[in-house]
Amino acid sequence: MKNIAKKIIVYSMVGMMQVGFGTSILEASPWQNQSERGLQQYDRDDRDDHDRDHDRGHDQDRYEHERHERERQERERQREHERHEREREREREHQRHERERIENERHEREMERHRFESERAWHERQRRENERHEENLRRIAHDILDLILDK
Repeated sequence: MKNIAKKIIVYSMVGMMQVGFGTSILEASPWQNQSERGLQQYDRDDRDDHDRDHDRGHDQDRYEHERHERERQERERQREHERHEREREREREHQRHERERIENERHEREMERHRFESERAWHERQRRENERHEENLRRIAHDILDLILDK
């Protein structure tokens, strides 16, 4: 059964190829009257010239429209990019303020004197805390500058 199906497929394909070759040969053969063919050729050339001129105008309009569309899309992409950059900048600014707020709250808590602490130990702890606080603020500012400069 498989062999029969294969043979049917192969012979069908060969038949289609023969029909295709036959059609090509018929189209290429001079079966029409020469004078008739010459008139048809002139008519077709005139139509082609007119169509070509007409198509040029449409092509130019289409190209112009496509150029305007590309320019519009580029402006839209640019506006979107700028909007995104503004949002990122606001987010970075918000993060900086939040980090500074947290650091300042921690600093205030650490600067208060503990109940069990002597005055000398408290002043020593304040000195260390001030150094630590200044270092943290410098680190926050440095991180923000890195973000800005990495743009």
